[in-house]
Amino acid sequence: MDDLICVGAIAGSFGVKGDVRLKSFCADPAAIADYAPLSLGDGTRSFDVALTGTIKTGFTARLSGVTNKEQADALRGLRLYAPRDRLPSLPADEYYHADLIGLAVHDTGGALIGTVQAVLNHGATDLLEIKRPGVGETVLLPFTLEAVPTVDLTAARIIADPPEGLL
Repeated sequence: MDDLICVGAIAGSFGVKGDVRLKSFCADPAAIADYAPLSLGDGTRSFDVALTGTIKTGFTARLSGVTNKEQADALRGLRLYAPRDRLPSLPADEYYHADLIGLAVHDTGGALIGTVQAVLNHGATDLLEIKRPGVGETVLLPFTLEAVPTVDLTAARIIADPPEGLL
């Protein structure tokens, strides 16, 4: 999966002719169709994608091989992936979420805080969900330059300066 990046998810069917509701995770949401064919995470199926309209939560789209509502409904909740080499290169201070998941997070003194479990965005800014060793609950760290001054993909680690009281 290292060479695949999640670019969208199927939110369900749209109409009766097999169109789907498609949520794009791309910086330019409409660019999701440019990265087709898109595949399921397990590689069992791939789809050409044609955007057919816009809706409040994303797009309506036609996926190759999906010809009726039942087939579209069966895909609900599945994520779509594109090979990394089809995606644009990022500037030095931007990262694909997939590159951050699994990285060790250390504080500025070098102590291990935990491991990135997920990257979330609820509107204001990205949040790193960090699983702390020996603790059952995760911590949400704002993914800002102030709280996360260093991301070192080569060393597979993040240096963080969490806000006071977070930990």
